[in-house]
Amino acid sequence: MTSENEGDYRVGLAVAAPDGELDEGVETRHFEVGVGGHGERLDKLLVAHASEFSRSHLQGLIDRRCVRVDGVPAASASRRLRAGQAVSIELQPTDESLAFTPEPMELAIRFEDEHLLVLAKPAGLVVHPAPGHWRGTLLNALLAYHRGAARLPRAGIVHRLDKDTSGLMVVAKTLPTMTALVRAIAHREVRREYLALVHGEVPSAPFSIDAPIGRDPVSRVRMAVVASGKPARTDIARVGFSHRVSAVQCTLHSGRTHQIRVHLASRGHPLVADITYGGAVALGLERQALHAARLGLLHPVEVRPLAFEEALPADLAPAWARVCT
Repeated sequence: MTSENEGDYRVGLAVAAPDGELDEGVETRHFEVGVGGHGERLDKLLVAHASEFSRSHLQGLIDRRCVRVDGVPAASASRRLRAGQAVSIELQPTDESLAFTPEPMELAIRFEDEHLLVLAKPAGLVVHPAPGHWRGTLLNALLAYHRGAARLPRAGIVHRLDKDTSGLMVVAKTLPTMTALVRAIAHREVRREYLALVHGEVPSAPFSIDAPIGRDPVSRVRMAVVASGKPARTDIARVGFSHRVSAVQCTLHSGRTHQIRVHLASRGHPLVADITYGGAVALGLERQALHAARLGLLHPVEVRPLAFEEALPADLAPAWARVCT
């Protein structure tokens, strides 16, 4: 699968308790420190008695006052225990285990039938749970929006947008539709066009950037143009230039993580306010100036063309107008 923000994850199912609330599986476990545990660190003993959890998660439970020694909340993971002391631990679930739970959220749906839906993602919304963003994602919203999402990999998400990128996304509602959409994206049969504001004067004639993208060897949170990366091509056409900023239209021919951001930054034209890739805050924008404006595809079941266009959101529209007038 390819996407503007690529990745592959497994989807878990949320289990509802009889009263309709999610059963978060909280368990309190008790043990007494034996002779062999005398003088050991608290967190090490917790791992021995709750081996299904990571040491870091158990340390976090200590910080949250979920661990008691002789009835008193423990204050330090490095505390040394004595034989005979009584320990209790409230084994709260990990953030990861709670990630795939339904969370009602307002969705800006532009098209929907029994097979798929097209929505406009706002800037600031994370598409899929990941470290630091285990809840409040689009995936959580889809699980709450329709029951079929829980039976689909990634709740039907076939391509993604970065957290601070706004615009159109297509989501499958059935497994056959998801399979067809994944195949269509892989075969470059889904047209995705983006609007972006970038620093500097981009050439007036349309051009393409065809350069492989992979993980930045210096920073793991960034991508970069690297010889060992995956093939990536972006077509770019300048729409306007003013205030030392170019307005450009970008068409993806592949879908690597951060592709548009990386390609333009590699040519000395980072996106406005894209701090990760060297873009400075400008024109009143504080998030990367990137918007998925157009989406075109063939309906995978009805075999008819679908085309959608999403206007620039309120934060981007004034900046775009200043550059293009």
